Amino acid sequence: MKIKIGTRGSKLALWQAHYISDLLKKGGAETEIITIETIGDKILDVSIAKIGSKGVFTEEIEEQLAKGNIDIAVHSAKDMQSILPNDFELIAFTKREATNDIILSHNKNISLKDNIVLGTSSTRRIAFLKHLYPHIKTVPVRGNLQTRIRKMKEGACDALMLAFAGAHRMGYDDMIVQKLSTDEFIPAVGQGSVAIECSTSLDQDKKELVRNTTNNTTAEIQLLAERAYLRQLEGGCSIPVFALAKVENNEVNITGGIISLNGQEVVKHSASSITDNPVKAGEKLAELVLNSGGDKILKEIKEKIN
Repeated sequence: MKIKIGTRGSKLALWQAHYISDLLKKGGAETEIITIETIGDKILDVSIAKIGSKGVFTEEIEEQLAKGNIDIAVHSAKDMQSILPNDFELIAFTKREATNDIILSHNKNISLKDNIVLGTSSTRRIAFLKHLYPHIKTVPVRGNLQTRIRKMKEGACDALMLAFAGAHRMGYDDMIVQKLSTDEFIPAVGQGSVAIECSTSLDQDKKELVRNTTNNTTAEIQLLAERAYLRQLEGGCSIPVFALAKVENNEVNITGGIISLNGQEVVKHSASSITDNPVKAGEKLAELVLNSGGDKILKEIKEKIN
């Protein structure tokens, strides 16, 4: 059986596609990798929030899924919008890498205690920095990881704030100055996992082959809880929401919330459910967050963005 894999063309996206390809080959499949350019790849001079939060890295790929030109699409799970368009579904989540944010720099003496300039375009990271380290200045730095590192070395910033997973997968561990605590910097929903998307009309045998060879049960439980939370808040790339689920014994525990763009207001709660129903934990968390001031923060953010 042949599986055609659609992906963006960056080195990290291709790493992810080859990772999935290798897992599928171990399961007996033949694979082909097809690269597709998205609007998020084409427009690099403005923030994701200003381009629009829905489908920035997925829309063109989904068009190819709908046409049947590819069987599955491989995405960073954190790039996936909270509600997929009709006729698409996520069928697998890979084993999760460490979910931490990191500080990456060619200067090993960099510290968050210093008056440094950090490169990041993430509204969540910027808001957390304003809340926890208000003396730090941030500048938007977009592009693939290699482009961001080049811009940093050219003087755009002193260091970059990134997800550990991407830097690690690209072999930049030696440039990681600090791995940030997930208690302080709770990550974006899905950070550290690779998600596999397909059309709902994809051949059932292909779906089963993909799930059986690539899906990690623990990661799936975590992601279902986190994405349920994100879905209730209708969060996207431009909304600084955060959530991290953990699985212990037969229970999924999720901690998450929302932070105002200026970092002044943070609403954070935790919820849990049995692992057989992780969506319930995410929905309970959303209810707690919205009912304790999160709804007001969310409304203000959407008004500012729109």
